[in-house]
Amino acid sequence: MDKEFKIVYQGASHEIEEKKSRFIADIAPVATQEEALEFIENIRKQYWDARHHCYAYLIGDRDEISRCSDDGEPAQTAGRPMLDVLCGAGLHNVVAVVTRYFGGTLLGTGGLVRAYSRAVSSGLEACRILTREYCEKLEITCDYTSLGKIQYIAGSMEISCLDSQYTDRVVTAWLVREEQKASFIKKLTEATSGQAQIQSLGKCFAAFEGRDVILL
Repeated sequence: MDKEFKIVYQGASHEIEEKKSRFIADIAPVATQEEALEFIENIRKQYWDARHHCYAYLIGDRDEISRCSDDGEPAQTAGRPMLDVLCGAGLHNVVAVVTRYFGGTLLGTGGLVRAYSRAVSSGLEACRILTREYCEKLEITCDYTSLGKIQYIAGSMEISCLDSQYTDRVVTAWLVREEQKASFIKKLTEATSGQAQIQSLGKCFAAFEGRDVILL
């Protein structure tokens, strides 16, 4: 399993024009091939009067499923270039559909490749793309004297606090990137002379936007 995994967190729809032909890119996150096919079919229904609905999708941590379609356009001028853009962006679990309304001017094979590629690239710019990381939730129980030390260490390592409970002792939950875990625990143990109780709450996926944490 890759430690980092780029995903479309929020999809988007974006339109470009090339010699009076309209190219509408619709992009969405998907977890299975069935979801991708359902999304494609919904776009077909939405733009029922369009000439072409070309698509590409990637499913799986290592793109175990990879499909594309020119949907009536000349071979290798639409689906494959679209797929290349998704792969080039390092994305996984994503589907892109580009709907074309013909504008009356033939674009030629090179023009079609450029138009479909640009449509997907522009669509991705309108999406919210996150990097999913493999993390672990750690629960730390300590006395009030140790809390400041723990907060300082976590802050210096840019480790996010998920929850805090204050009673006779302090119980905090932290989201730790996999590669930080050993170092974080070592520093905590040394700083608190082994008095802090550290317990794993399980592994998860998360994304980070500045100081904001998004659990996935």
